[in-house]
Amino acid sequence: MHAICTLGNMTNKEKYREFCKNHSSLPIFMQDWWLDAVCAGKQWDVLLREDETGEIQAAMPYLLRKRAWMKYIIMPQQTQIGGIWMETTLLDNGNQAAEVCQDFARQLAELGLSYYYQHYPIDSPAVEQMQALGFKTKERVTYRIEDLTDLDNVIGRFSKNKKRQLQKALSLHAETNMNIEDFYRFHVQCLQEQGKQISYSREFLLVLNRKTTRLQQSQIISICNADNEVLAAAFLVWDKHNMYYLIPCYDQKYKDSGASALLVLEAIKLARQKGVAFDFEGSMIRGVANHYKQFGSIRCVYYSVEKYYKWYFWFANAINWLRERKLR
Repeated sequence: MHAICTLGNMTNKEKYREFCKNHSSLPIFMQDWWLDAVCAGKQWDVLLREDETGEIQAAMPYLLRKRAWMKYIIMPQQTQIGGIWMETTLLDNGNQAAEVCQDFARQLAELGLSYYYQHYPIDSPAVEQMQALGFKTKERVTYRIEDLTDLDNVIGRFSKNKKRQLQKALSLHAETNMNIEDFYRFHVQCLQEQGKQISYSREFLLVLNRKTTRLQQSQIISICNADNEVLAAAFLVWDKHNMYYLIPCYDQKYKDSGASALLVLEAIKLARQKGVAFDFEGSMIRGVANHYKQFGSIRCVYYSVEKYYKWYFWFANAINWLRERKLR
């Protein structure tokens, strides 16, 4: 059951679109156009909390999936955060934040879900409030470089290993003209060489690229050798606060060339040019996290919030138990 907004016959989603037009400071991952892109062919909607005048105080955009008799909310692909956004006046008011979360917990229950899972923004007061309401929270980590004003100082905080890699990369150069089709093929190739499969479709990336390019909020950077062969590349996106190292990929044949370090440096330079912080967009993988930490980044914690509803809790536990038995 979806609530209907009080203004005319506008649905929550329609009102949220209008809201996003006037709130460009919202994180890119919570903008309506981003959700259109990453949820293409799927159903996304939004829960709202409004004041007496109909102004939106808080919002929870979400991707709703259905399988057989189950309905569940999960994070869209390539989307770091979602969950609850609150206006500034609510962030430092514990009582009001609690009321907002109680309202959203009630609205979630009315959706008839089997499962709920979202990543909440860094420092969100909603995490503690949702935990108090019976939701399970789990720590997640990303790495950031907040102050890019002095590039020499930023590079000075790189580890000796990364500085050494940059010396190896002196014969390499950066390009910004790689097209999206070539980027996708390169990413597929890099993963195949590692015996892995790509986690998103070509169509997904084309839609995301089209949306972000139209709004001038994305860039592909590639690192090439003297023969213009691509050694590494990254798809970057940004909003008014952060640039995200969204999809990096590296050819393992050239892992000792310094290309991966140069790719990060060129991305940092672009973030500095845009006047935003640089976010490595995770990772929870130890080796990747160690790679990011060596660039002098700061560990930033955010949280996933989840809940099993009804009998699905017991079903999920049974599945996990069977998986553990097989691994014994």
